[in-house]
Parts: sequence; structure tokens; C-alpha cells
Amino acid sequence: MANLKAAGADTQETITVAITGASGAQYGLRLLQCLLAADKRVFVMISRAAQVVISTETDLKLPGTPSEQTSYLSQLYDAKPNQLTVFGREQWMAPVASGSGAPSKMVVCPCSTGSLSSIATGASNNLIERAADVALKERRQLILVPREAPYSEIHLEHMLKLTRMGVVIIPASPGFYNRPTTIEDMVDFVVARILNQLNIEQNLLPKWGEDLI
Repeated sequence: MANLKAAGADTQETITVAITGASGAQYGLRLLQCLLAADKRVFVMISRAAQVVISTETDLKLPGTPSEQTSYLSQLYDAKPNQLTVFGREQWMAPVASGSGAPSKMVVCPCSTGSLSSIATGASNNLIERAADVALKERRQLILVPREAPYSEIHLEHMLKLTRMGVVIIPASPGFYNRPTTIEDMVDFVVARILNQLNIEQNLLPKWGEDLI
């Protein structure tokens, strides 16, 4: 009985977030910030290409190792101790690599078309692809946020294939009915849609028709 209590003692919801090399690093970083603010524990994976994109599109300069990235992002977003953990590309003993340890929810944001292809075909060549493969085989929630224009037939076929498997595809396509005035407003529009899918309360974007109630 003591072991059962110990196993259930940690009730904080954990969500996996992968940031890949598509343009739109701001979406993934903002999502990470919001999940931490919502008191979620977050397992993070950042591809090598994503690190290049982050340094190009933002003022952040991520350090090289997963442990250094954990410390850097935890301090940047004021995370609680052990609330955020970054895992490396081939860290195969990470919880996300197995159905017995992976969280029930995963978001790839942004999702490059290369990652989209690898996930659709079950390549599992790195930890991000393996974590997504685990989510698929365990029938867990998987959200992909592609950012590309235009989409080729290959991209669309992969999205259709994954949608039929139960994956939610949320293209990084900001709406304008909220009348955004800043880039941050446009980023928040997409992040709000992701949080809604994760069933996490958010105040980034009002619900449609909310002002009429």
C-alpha cells in the first residue's frame, strides 16, 4: 500500500513539448511559458535545427547541453524546481521514450515538415520522433503545429494520415477577429488554440461570442 501511495503522490500534470526547426520558434517558447505559468510540469525537447531557428528569430541564446538548457529556460520563465526538464536528441532513457513513462499529452510546436514526415512514417530516428511514436501507439493526445507555406501534396498527405490516427493538426495560422496589434498578439492566438485543445484555462484569447454573454 505504501508503494501505491508513493506512485500516486505526484499529481501534477506533465506535458511533453517538442520544438523543431520550422520557422515560428516564438510559438513553442510562448507555449512553454504558458504551461509553466499554469503549473504544469513540462518535458522539453529542442532539435538542433530549432536551436538555430531560435537564435535567428529571437534574442535567446540557448546553451549547448540539455542540463544547461534546463537551467536557462527554468530561470527565464521562473519555473519551480524540477518543473521543467530538457532532454537530448538521443537520451533514450528519458520517460518520453516509453509508453510506461511518457505523459498523456504531447505538442510539437512548431512542427517542421521533416518532423511531420518522420512522425507520419514512424521513423523514430531521434527522441522527438520516438516520443511522438509513443503517443501514437499508446493512443495519447498528440498535437502538431506545422508552419510552412505553401504545403505540398506530401505535406497534406502526411497531415491527413496523422489526422486519421487521431492527431490534432493546428497550423500556425493566426486569426484576425481579435484585432491583433502586436506580433505577440498573433503568437498568443495560436498558443491559445493549443491550450484549448489541452483543456487548459487561458486568457490569451476570448472564446468566440463570449462578449455577447
